[in-house]
Amino acid sequence: MAKILGHTIVEPRGSLVPLTADLELCQSLQGLSLRNVKILIKDVEKNKKIYDDFGEMLFTHFGVSGPTILSASAHLLRYKNFGKNNIKLFIDLKPALDEETLDLRIRRDFEEFKNKAFKNSLEKLLPQKMIPVIVELSKIDPNKKVNEITKEERHFLVHLMKNFEVVITGFRPVEEAIITAGGVSTKEIDPKTMESKLISGLYFAGEIIDVDAYTGGFNLQIAYSTGYVAGK
Repeated sequence: MAKILGHTIVEPRGSLVPLTADLELCQSLQGLSLRNVKILIKDVEKNKKIYDDFGEMLFTHFGVSGPTILSASAHLLRYKNFGKNNIKLFIDLKPALDEETLDLRIRRDFEEFKNKAFKNSLEKLLPQKMIPVIVELSKIDPNKKVNEITKEERHFLVHLMKNFEVVITGFRPVEEAIITAGGVSTKEIDPKTMESKLISGLYFAGEIIDVDAYTGGFNLQIAYSTGYVAGK
């Protein structure tokens, strides 16, 4: 209707939408929720940071979701160089510890469990579901006694926990998005009244306008504020 009346429409698309990722890896961790982790979305081809955040995320049967991932998706949607395997998610599983401190922590655990096999020595450090994945990626023999693990192997394990990699492959459908980007162009709306600059007496509010924001109540606030102003 707005288009028929002469308004410019920015094509609507999903925003705040879960991301598809390395299926084999994510399905092995399906249902695992990580709290207080640091995430970084990066174009590894261009060595360019796209988005970083701290908080909660979730592994699913198709990839990754959760508050930090949804906010990241808003940036990825606007990123032009989204190719095959060049977008990676890096998860810092222990953001409160730098690599040196984490190494000391692992050494303490290894001392406590010195007669245990490596695969049974990470219970204090990682969620149960993540242990077999980390063990496999570390390339350390799962049955190796922890007191036999080399310094180099331990350092690689530290790096792995601070830089857990997931290849991002795309976006879930718009039907799964929390909000949409796109809609009536803001250039054609008076922000003080929400009235159309083209047609007197026509007002817009909420998601019909080309505005979107991070998860955390901001989109609800857009709806409340524009609705209130238009109503007045």
